[in-house]
Amino acid sequence: MRFSAEDLLSALLEAAPRPTVQAPRDARGLYGLVDHHGDLRYIGSTSSTDQTFYERIHQRHRTGSEGMSHYFSQMYNTGRMWRDRKDPATKADGDLAKALRNDFVVDHCRAVWLPLPDTLDIARLEAEVLSLAPDHAIAWNRRKMQPYDEPVDLVEATLRRLGWGARELAAIERQRLRFLAAMVGPTGHPITRPIEATVPKPAGIRKARVTPFPKGPFRFFALDVETANNDRGSICQIGVACVRPDNSIETWMTYVDPQVDRWAFTYLHGISARTVHGAPTFAEVLPVLHEALQDGTVYQHSGFDRSAIATACGHCGMPVPQWVWRDSVHVARAAWPELRGNGGHGLASLKQHLGLVFEHHDAGEDARAAAEVVLRAEGVQPVAAQGLVQASGHASSDADDFDLIEDFEEIATTVPDVAAAPMPSTQPPPQHVSRHIGMVEITQGNIDHNHIYLRSFFEKFPADAIGGSNRASAAMREIAVDWGGDAIVMTDLDGAKRFFRKRGWIREFFKRNGAKAGESVEVEQTGPYSYRVSMSRGAG
Repeated sequence: MRFSAEDLLSALLEAAPRPTVQAPRDARGLYGLVDHHGDLRYIGSTSSTDQTFYERIHQRHRTGSEGMSHYFSQMYNTGRMWRDRKDPATKADGDLAKALRNDFVVDHCRAVWLPLPDTLDIARLEAEVLSLAPDHAIAWNRRKMQPYDEPVDLVEATLRRLGWGARELAAIERQRLRFLAAMVGPTGHPITRPIEATVPKPAGIRKARVTPFPKGPFRFFALDVETANNDRGSICQIGVACVRPDNSIETWMTYVDPQVDRWAFTYLHGISARTVHGAPTFAEVLPVLHEALQDGTVYQHSGFDRSAIATACGHCGMPVPQWVWRDSVHVARAAWPELRGNGGHGLASLKQHLGLVFEHHDAGEDARAAAEVVLRAEGVQPVAAQGLVQASGHASSDADDFDLIEDFEEIATTVPDVAAAPMPSTQPPPQHVSRHIGMVEITQGNIDHNHIYLRSFFEKFPADAIGGSNRASAAMREIAVDWGGDAIVMTDLDGAKRFFRKRGWIREFFKRNGAKAGESVEVEQTGPYSYRVSMSRGAG
């Protein structure tokens, strides 16, 4: 039997997570650790011939000492589950915190495993799998991710199961205070300050400092947000590009504490709970933005940012600011119509077409890019003038809306009824020329697990159709896939695994075409957010 790294990685990504105690006691091979959100975060192997899955996962990773290669212990060494194993003065309290952590992992974490023959070079296969693995699946490997903030509700659930009394609860509360006092020293080990210095301030007097906003006058603004998860109100970063009368751009950026437990998009933008620790909340940031942007023209690139601001306002019970919103996607469509069906007008496509230089999925960088798109468009054709926004935030003149081309029509989810006669029209129907965007050789693993990897040309798909690693973090927009069946499939793209999220149709697609490992699948773009998938049995 052939064991390819790609097939093994696919099997790990698709495996159903199970409790660590169920790990086999008589097998070894590759395995993955799954966090309390249900996300695969670490891939490893039982490379030693005398270590089984059970010993490695349930006994070492779960109960081993934090600070070593025991990743459950390391990543949940936090809050009431925290201890400094090198501090003998806190050993009794620390032992209780560690016992709580061990039980927390049993209750709320999981693992996956792939038994392999002992005759294989498992260490080599592990290295090959790691080289192919998406970043989110190996976020814990080599300490590339900080330990979690305490999942308070889940810890409480474990404590209810354990039925601990006042003595134990007092001990782990002392550990929480010690954790809050911990600092990272030059050696990487915690250094503790006196406990009395860690007493938290009452919530009512919390006041994080918001970065001062630049002084005007400004012609217009561009705003971009990043979110922690699929809830549009979970804003964790806001960037505003401020365009002066001489067309110079000054960028303002702030991290925002969304006060959420679930971080689904860290793999995309790199922002985590650790990043926003100590950052202001949205309720603290909004007054600064409201004063700076009121009556000004505010660009967003697509409709997401405006809806995110509105949703976040709803979460904190604040009125939605009445800013004058414009969409730089519409401006780009008017200025560069040739990109329709040829990459589209997302920032990733415009970056390549216009030669823009910025880091995508950083709110400050994306806001600056949207502002540059508007400035470039002004050089192509007249764009309605924006009023100057003075330091007070008030515009000196009203901004007119643009006379822009309409949005693309929604793509039907089923094949239209060919018997229905079309309405007469004096205009010829729009013609979309199909465009080859990629070819991929399929493996037996693809056929067995019903997926088609799009890795080699994934960047050619629209960014707003790319979501996270599970359905809870689906993208805001879907693409239409014509695969030759009875109905077009509407799906977004899994940005972690880099394939179509909905995969039920792929089994039938392979079956209809008699697909075999080694043959190729071609993907073509037939229109905006519209694609065709077909087998290609040529020389490619």
